[in-house]
Amino acid sequence: MEIPILSVEQIEHKLKRMAYEIWERNSGEKELVILGIAEGGAVVAENLKKILSEICPLTISMEILQIDKKKVETFAPQLSVMIKNKAVIVVDDVAMSGKTLLYAIKPLLDHAPKKIQIAVLVDRKHKNFPVTADFIGYSIASTLQEHIIVTCKEEKVTGAYLK
Repeated sequence: MEIPILSVEQIEHKLKRMAYEIWERNSGEKELVILGIAEGGAVVAENLKKILSEICPLTISMEILQIDKKKVETFAPQLSVMIKNKAVIVVDDVAMSGKTLLYAIKPLLDHAPKKIQIAVLVDRKHKNFPVTADFIGYSIASTLQEHIIVTCKEEKVTGAYLK
């Protein structure tokens, strides 16, 4: 059974708030690089980029990180955008165990970014890995047996559910 936790309207509001928080914490930067974790994280990242482009003068680059969530240990990003000495925001739809986010960040360190921040639409409090998001749309304390599902249609996040 799926229990709705966020509607489209709530998601839009949370994404806008997250974008303002990102801008506030990075207002001293000239450029921001957003890396969205496919699939859902890429849609969230696209939405954040669009809002940020409307509210701030930063140059914003974006790329999608293709991570096989069953083999995150082998992730080696092929970045077309330079992140050296730049502010990087890694975006995912849900932070469940923290494993995907941790393995997404690990190889980025080899590229010497100025800083790495994490943005997630939904953050689950119980994690197996030491990862804390900097920008959170919605935080929920769920059991280890429960899952959070974020649905997307084309370029829009359409809902979030607890299963």
